[in-house]
Amino acid sequence: MKLAIVTTMVAAAVGLTSVPAAAASDVGRPDGAALAAAIAGLPDKDTTGALVRVTGDNGGWSGTSGVSDIRTKAPVRPDGSFRIGSTTKVYTAVMVLQLAQENKIDLDEPVQRYLPGVLPAGYPPVPVRTLLDHTSGLPSVDIPGLYEPEWILAHRYEHWSPRQVVDTALRHPIDFQPGTAQKYTNTAYVTAGMIVEKVTGRSYARNLRDRITVPLGLWRTYYPEDDPRLPNPAARGYLDVDCELVDVTEMNQSIPGAAGAIISTAAELDKFITGLFDGRLLGPAMMPRLFDVPDLPMVGGGRAVYSQGLMKLEFENGLIVWGKTGSRYGYSSGIFATRELTRKVAYSVNPTVKSPDGQPLIVQKIAAAASKSLPDS
Repeated sequence: MKLAIVTTMVAAAVGLTSVPAAAASDVGRPDGAALAAAIAGLPDKDTTGALVRVTGDNGGWSGTSGVSDIRTKAPVRPDGSFRIGSTTKVYTAVMVLQLAQENKIDLDEPVQRYLPGVLPAGYPPVPVRTLLDHTSGLPSVDIPGLYEPEWILAHRYEHWSPRQVVDTALRHPIDFQPGTAQKYTNTAYVTAGMIVEKVTGRSYARNLRDRITVPLGLWRTYYPEDDPRLPNPAARGYLDVDCELVDVTEMNQSIPGAAGAIISTAAELDKFITGLFDGRLLGPAMMPRLFDVPDLPMVGGGRAVYSQGLMKLEFENGLIVWGKTGSRYGYSSGIFATRELTRKVAYSVNPTVKSPDGQPLIVQKIAAAASKSLPDS
């Protein structure tokens, strides 16, 4: 499929720097050739389609590659919707932090205060803040077959309540004492979503609308609840099942829930992170938490990389960006920006193999290309 490229060179106060601590005026143009090369050659055996959107002080770039439908061969739609997966966690973290600044949640108080009877009696107190930076010690969701194609297809329309999902994890002992290490887990964010609903007396979907999407004018960002459909998809999602691509665009997202169910677009991810970093959603007391990574070991090796809501990435050239990746069956996406909003990158790709760990190779290529800048002409 021929690579479709749309390049824009309009100034905008949003973005992703390529040198550390650089002033906005020092940020060069996005390297369009590198970005185009990163998504070229689709569809291939691993990915059916891709879209990338870069915006910034010194211009922008957008491109698509591959097909949106393997039957019709229609191109990927740059304005289409996709499942943002775990980028949902940023929205959930914002809701919890908003409730904290409204004095409706004390971040240092234990989960047990807000959700009595949910955590096992033998668990230690788990401060709410530890849910947001993955230092709670709560075990991972444990649904047998969750990453097996046959199970996925057999259960794709089922409804799971947040309590059912969390209970699959809580039958195990706590992984570590809260606040002593970092381990990424959906359990913490499904639990955080339960707290949001309990404290407000409103559904997660209603909180998302009232607290984030309406204030920022995000009219195509929403929580689908039990609706398995994906309206106006940028591309359909596929899963490789015994070397045959099966369309999994329609799927109930109640298992990831507050940890991974939101639907959005590249333009609205861009608009969301701009509004967030500009301070339109959180006040000065809560904003620093978005950029505060605890100095703790990561379970499995290395040091912590997650703040209360975001992920910190640092490239070899010194570029530091904040944001979140996400994946669902048939979809892998993300939004990242420099703290100063001098450049941003939003992307969505359609891998055909779902893995519980790691990022598809094409995402790594997009990240490497997005970290580059050309000198001002």
